[in-house]
Amino acid sequence: MKVIEHYEKATEPLISFEIIPPKRGRSVKQIFDSIEKLMPVHPPFIDVTYHAAESYIEELPDGTVKRHIKRKRPGTIGLCAAILHRFGVDPVPHLICEGFTKEESEDALIELNYLGIDNVLAIRGDDSGVSYNFRKNGTVNKFAIDLVKQISNMNRGIYMEDIANADPTDFCIGVAGYPEKHFEAPNLDWDIQRLKEKVVAGGEYVVTQMFYDNSAYIRFVEKCREAGIQVPIVPGIKVLTSHRHLTTLPKYFHLNIPDPLTDELQADPDNAKQIGIEWCAKQCTELLEYGVPGIHFYVMGDPQPALDVIAKIPTGHNIRV
Repeated sequence: MKVIEHYEKATEPLISFEIIPPKRGRSVKQIFDSIEKLMPVHPPFIDVTYHAAESYIEELPDGTVKRHIKRKRPGTIGLCAAILHRFGVDPVPHLICEGFTKEESEDALIELNYLGIDNVLAIRGDDSGVSYNFRKNGTVNKFAIDLVKQISNMNRGIYMEDIANADPTDFCIGVAGYPEKHFEAPNLDWDIQRLKEKVVAGGEYVVTQMFYDNSAYIRFVEKCREAGIQVPIVPGIKVLTSHRHLTTLPKYFHLNIPDPLTDELQADPDNAKQIGIEWCAKQCTELLEYGVPGIHFYVMGDPQPALDVIAKIPTGHNIRV
């Protein structure tokens, strides 16, 4: 089932999750064990991230160097197939612009279509530092909107090459939103206009970057509605579990951590995980009271903090658990 159909049919806010594939050479068992822990919550869908290739330099015995390019976490499509057929949950693979040609994106979408996977989240992805000569030929989606347009074209039977009587795909397209604006955007209003362009191009729902201040999300939603964006805007939530998150999360995700939460963690760094769980439980409760369509937890490899948060949400809040 499509993600947008899950939201349209829901009678209560949905709880969904996002996981990360194992590193190259690691077993998928740990991921399956994590998903098993999520099953009592009955997630309607689970996102699986995609990662661009990274480059590294190898020094050879003769003193020369050789550049290698590889993906540290391959397997997104295979993991999505396993989630669908092993657990009966709709997977949402992430598709990224960074490090992929349009032709590779088209091939991935064809594979997903053959597997019966109905959803994709189209994002630009982080700059991996890998450069490609073919970028000059225009065969790369530079921005997320370009990828959204490519998927929308395939949904209309339009492929990279002109194929007579081509069968259309039927993907539900999710896109990303940034309550505190994308770090490259000059301001929030400008960023929301770019989001609107993605929705007009075919985005059917929005999942936000993680945030720790609900007022930022509420302001973002209100501005999106004023701008004419009417699709579901789902808050993305990550439980803060370590004192070092005070520096790493702002560095890598360009977000703000409120003073009260910062002060608590500074005062009791050894109790960071419990502080983060309590803060997140309060945050989720307030979001549910506001009327969000669901909550999307970034659990990555460890689902337990999110499950602890869900258990702390007061009874009476109608979430699907």
